[in-house]
Amino acid sequence: MAARYRILFVCMGNICRSPIAEAVTRTLAQRLDPAALLDFDSAGTHGHFHAGEAPDARARRVALRRGYDVFRHRARSVIDADFARFDRILAMDEANLSGLQRWCPEEHRSKLGLFLDYAPGLGISEIPDPYYGAESGFDRVVDLCELAAKGLLADLAGQGLE
Repeated sequence: MAARYRILFVCMGNICRSPIAEAVTRTLAQRLDPAALLDFDSAGTHGHFHAGEAPDARARRVALRRGYDVFRHRARSVIDADFARFDRILAMDEANLSGLQRWCPEEHRSKLGLFLDYAPGLGISEIPDPYYGAESGFDRVVDLCELAAKGLLADLAGQGLE
């Protein structure tokens, strides 16, 4: 039996961007191939501030409206074991990627990257943090996550990992 391939999405508090990225990617992966051996999770570099909390209410509303389930998610922090457990660790922005790079053991650094690297041609590399803005910012996060998730899944399929 083939091994499961594990992907971790990371933002700051794990209540907005990374749970949306996780839900979008999981949903799109299941639509493409329900038998795919892919696992998705999300965490925050500062997840301890929101540990155990559900995603932001605006994230829940927008995700539901767009067909994605984030309701079972509970915020958590990145932990040391995540670097070994996951095959790819994708940050939502440069600040979180930089923090992960400082923290990550050398042997796992090749797993780190930006989620939007899988949506080339956008002219941006970061998914903006919608927390202090209007609900429309959460719609933008979903839009960007959909584009990046499609690119990520295509990349995985190209490597025979779907």
